[in-house]
Amino acid sequence: MGEFELIARFFDRPLPSGSGVALGVGDDCALIEPTPGQRLAVSSDMLVEGRHFLSTVDPAALGHKALAVNLSDLAACGARPRAFTLALSLPRPDEAWLGALATGLHALGERHRCPLVGGDTTAGPLNLCITVLGEVPPGQALLRSAAQPGDDLWVSGTLGGARLALEVFRGRVPAAAVDFDSARRAMEWPEPRVALGLALRGVAHAAIDVSDGALGDLGHILRASRLDAEVWADALPAHPALATRPLDERRRLMLAGGDDYELLFTAPPSRRDAVLAAAACSHTPVHRIGRLHPCPQGVQPGPARVLDAQGRGLAGPFASFDHFKAEPAADA
Repeated sequence: MGEFELIARFFDRPLPSGSGVALGVGDDCALIEPTPGQRLAVSSDMLVEGRHFLSTVDPAALGHKALAVNLSDLAACGARPRAFTLALSLPRPDEAWLGALATGLHALGERHRCPLVGGDTTAGPLNLCITVLGEVPPGQALLRSAAQPGDDLWVSGTLGGARLALEVFRGRVPAAAVDFDSARRAMEWPEPRVALGLALRGVAHAAIDVSDGALGDLGHILRASRLDAEVWADALPAHPALATRPLDERRRLMLAGGDDYELLFTAPPSRRDAVLAAAACSHTPVHRIGRLHPCPQGVQPGPARVLDAQGRGLAGPFASFDHFKAEPAADA
């Protein structure tokens, strides 16, 4: 099977009506009709075999996750998805594998009315790079730099499940000791919080998605907004698969595990009811997990202070994921 047959069979789908895409897969460029009065939001994420996913992963799950992590970036900005492109490198064209990958990819795209409109394919090590396009009204984007002193710190969903699954794959935790199926689903089938991101426009000040670890990702907000923060470790929402793990391990997995793709966001205390209303209308649970403070004069914003239920500081370590320092993934 050649490159162009591969594209036609697995990635060229009819465009949804009303999508605003005038031309999709099959030409040198896609043509998208911008919505008047909207700003374009663009994000790219790359998934590399052995670094971001295991060689044994279900290809349908891989297709889902490749798009989900990009939609999560749009959600963190409060942007509505419009379309995406896919650059795919693979060692050989395996028809069954490609069919499953395309199924997972297109199913999530259809659910968010975000069609595939172009990209590239080539032979090489397995690697997927997606660029997603979205729209947000001027002045309504949720930016890392917009947090304010006194803001509440919130997080959606639960934390730690994806990292627990990775610890099982690496042989550090026995699968029989945890609810491995639910942890593995958290790692392989993350749910981008697009509806919550849209509902938080005009309510939240700043947001980021939890990809590299909650504490490390919060640090990006603190540095961009030049603020300090306290995080209440015992208010963090643990994934159910963590229920039997020791307390210190649960805290580490939630604070530094990463790959959760939940939204971490800040909002003024006066908007707590509005935050809960946004959570309810988007069918997404949220938890208040901390507070932001002014950064002392002359002090560089640093890691947030992590406190237990008695207000005592916890030392960690809570190191987040770094693409150039992290261990490679291990196969099951």
